[in-house]
Amino acid sequence: MIKKPELLAPAGDFEKLQTACIYGADAVYLSGKNFGLRASAKNFGYEELKKAVDYAHGFAGKRINVYVTVNIFAHNSDFIELPDYLRYLEEIGADAVIVSDLGVFSVAQRELKNTQIHISTQANTTNYVSAKFWAELGASRIVLARELSLGEIREINGNLTDAQTEAFVHGAMCMSYSGRCLISNFLTGRDANRGACAQPCRWEYEPFYIKETSREGEFFPMYEDGRGTYLFNSKDLCMISHIPELAQSGLSSFKIEGRMKTPYYIAATLKAYRAAIDDYFTCPEDYERNKGKYLAEIGKTSNRVFTTGFYFGKPEQIYESSSYERSYDFAGVVRSYDEETKIAEIEQRNKFSVGDTIEVLSPEGGIDGGFAQTITEMRNEKGAVADAPHPKELIYIKMEKPVSENYFLRKKSN
Repeated sequence: MIKKPELLAPAGDFEKLQTACIYGADAVYLSGKNFGLRASAKNFGYEELKKAVDYAHGFAGKRINVYVTVNIFAHNSDFIELPDYLRYLEEIGADAVIVSDLGVFSVAQRELKNTQIHISTQANTTNYVSAKFWAELGASRIVLARELSLGEIREINGNLTDAQTEAFVHGAMCMSYSGRCLISNFLTGRDANRGACAQPCRWEYEPFYIKETSREGEFFPMYEDGRGTYLFNSKDLCMISHIPELAQSGLSSFKIEGRMKTPYYIAATLKAYRAAIDDYFTCPEDYERNKGKYLAEIGKTSNRVFTTGFYFGKPEQIYESSSYERSYDFAGVVRSYDEETKIAEIEQRNKFSVGDTIEVLSPEGGIDGGFAQTITEMRNEKGAVADAPHPKELIYIKMEKPVSENYFLRKKSN
């Protein structure tokens, strides 16, 4: 019998961690201020890490695991503070650390007694021999390279008995091999492999030509359209239409990319994947019937054109624009709700006005949870009519149905 996989969500700060827990994550991955590969995310200081672990472990009667990334390619100076940091993570109850560097792995093995060690996708595990090697060293889980097909994943899991496997199933993809890239270092001096990637693969470049030195007069144009070329750019991964194939491959964890994305993105993406996984394992017929709804929900987030990556052996990485597709805007988030008056306190994030129709995103009710309503009146904290609230302003709206804290509001983009 196939075991239901873990749904693993990104948490770039505490608000995103809360959102991930509320919208159905089984586990979250996050980073401290050092040693992780998303240095430009807000991340978590020492006290915040403890707060995050306590919150996730005590969430609504459901223990949500916390995995902390320690996956930089370490230099000598990194090992000065690393042992104390690892001991602190174990002290506060982190469930696992995610590492890619053998030196970091060896220090983690020495310092950690009860905390699991997961091997990052940065370690480029593409075969069962490497996976078994990591398991024999003591790793409990291997996050597989993104360049694998489903057939290769099945073969790895068929030969691996002492460790779990995890793979990314949704989100941005790096144009370099499992994230090992030097373009940022070369162009900006920011080390992608130590957490400071400037994402130059997403920049727009002028059309240019490559000339091979021994072929005088022969030029190969790197050109895609009149706006520029995006040679390094990648489509976004989306495997929500292939939950059965993923589950049958033997993966223990489905990982969502997005520590730099908004809380709304995390909520909508998790809602769709939570519903898809639950539907498939409860009633495969419901899953097949609801595929269009999952995709519609995912399509209401900001995203690039979707691809299935390498899973089916035909990666479609490059396309003609680095821009995002966005059909809905993140309008606001519910901060409180009065059941008697049916008034919700909303923290506004993007502009909406009286007369607009908003959708309320709810973590309950599966893929059909939530509702739409037209705004008939808004008031500010002083009780005055608020026609055009400012970002982060608290406004008050009467709701047609009950809502709760951390429900999200969205509206169609103009």
